[in-house]
Amino acid sequence: MSEKTMRERLQESLKDAVKSRRPVDTATLRLILAALKDRDIAARSKGNQEGIPDSEVMQMLAGMVKQREESITLYEQGGRLELAEEERLEIEVIRRFLPEPMSAAEMEKAVDEVLMDERAASLKDMGRVMAALRTGYAGRMDFGAASAIVKQRLG
Repeated sequence: MSEKTMRERLQESLKDAVKSRRPVDTATLRLILAALKDRDIAARSKGNQEGIPDSEVMQMLAGMVKQREESITLYEQGGRLELAEEERLEIEVIRRFLPEPMSAAEMEKAVDEVLMDERAASLKDMGRVMAALRTGYAGRMDFGAASAIVKQRLG
C-alpha cells in the first residue's frame, strides 16, 4: 500500500485527538485542516481539482509555525505569557507533521546542489534558486538562512 498523504495523516490525527479528548491537538488540527481547505479551494479555481500537493502543505505548515513563533515574541513582549504558551503548544502539534529541520551543513550542501542543478551564476538567478529550494525542501529548510547562503555563494 502506498504511503499516506499529508491530508490523510492530518484527518486521522484529528479523529484520534477528538477520541482521546486532547483539546489543544483537536483545535490546532482543525485550524490546519481549515487552512488546507482554503488553499484547496483556491487551487481548484486555478484548475487543480485535487487540491494542493503535499509539498505545498509542508510549506503551509512551516508558515504556520513561523506565524506562531512571531506571535510568541509579541506576546512575551506584551507580558501575555499564557498566550505565548498556547502558541508553543500549537507549534508542537504542527511540527509533528513536518520532517526534521536541516542542519546548517545539510542546508549548505542542498544549496550547493541546487546552484549546480540550476546553473546559477549571479544574483540574477537567486529567485529561481530559492523557488527550487522551496519546492525541494519545504518544511525542512529555514529559507531565511538559505537565502543568506545563496547570496554569499552568488555574490
